[in-house]
Amino acid sequence: MRKQKSPTMNTHLPPPLVASFAPTGVLRASINLGNPILAGRDAASGEPIGVSVDLARAFAQQLGVGIELKVFEKAAASVEAVRAEEADIGFFAIDPARSEGLQFTAPYVLIEGSYLVPSGSALKSNEEVDREGMSVAVGSGSAYDLFLTRELKKARIERVAGAKGVIAALHAGEVQVAAGIRQVLEAEASADWRMLPGRFMVIQQAMGTPASRGTQAGAVLSAFVEEMKASGFVAQALARHKVQGASVAPAA
Repeated sequence: MRKQKSPTMNTHLPPPLVASFAPTGVLRASINLGNPILAGRDAASGEPIGVSVDLARAFAQQLGVGIELKVFEKAAASVEAVRAEEADIGFFAIDPARSEGLQFTAPYVLIEGSYLVPSGSALKSNEEVDREGMSVAVGSGSAYDLFLTRELKKARIERVAGAKGVIAALHAGEVQVAAGIRQVLEAEASADWRMLPGRFMVIQQAMGTPASRGTQAGAVLSAFVEEMKASGFVAQALARHKVQGASVAPAA
C-alpha cells in the first residue's frame, strides 16, 4: 500500500463533495492486479502501474487530494473493498452481480473474453463449450466467472485463483477449456494450445464508488471518465503501458 501526495488542482468542487470521495483526506483507490491488461507491478520497483493506476492518480489530482493505492490480487477482493468503503473508488467490469452497494460509470475500456483449448480439442466454436461433460476454468469472482455462471447451463465451471490459475488448470488437464482475457490467453497459444475464434463476451471496464457517496458524487466520477476518454488520456495510457487488444470505450 502506497501513499503519495498529488499536486493540488482547483476543480471548483464544493469541499463537502470532495470530502465524500476522500473522507480520510486522501483518495483510497482499489487496484486489481488480477487483470494484467489494466494493472500490474513495475519490474524494477514493484510499485503498482497501469491504466487504472494512471486514472486513479488523475482523479486524485482533479480532487486536489493525495492518493492511497489499495492493491488486491483478485477482482472480488477489490470490489468488496469499495463496497465495504475501505476504498473510495475502484476499477471493475460492469456486471449485475456487482451492482449492490456500488454505482458505476460508463465503461472507459472494452476487453474481449475468449476461450483457450488444447490443440487436439474437438471444439471449434464458442457455442460448443456449453455441453455435458465439459469443464471450464475461470478466475474466481472475475467478470468471466459472473458472466459464465449465468450463461453456461451444461458445462461445469472450475473456479481457480486468477489468470495464472486458469492457465495452470488447463495445462494440468484439470479442465478442457480456459476462459479469460483474450490477450492473456493468446500469449499461451502454441502448437499445444489454440484460441477458439471470436469472443464469448465483451467486458466493460468502468470506475465505481460506493452508492452511499450519493448521486452527485456518481455524476462527478462519470464526468471524469468521459473527460478522460474524450481527451485521449485513456488511449495514451493504453499505449504507454503497451496494452494490446483493449480499446477505448465509446462516449456514454
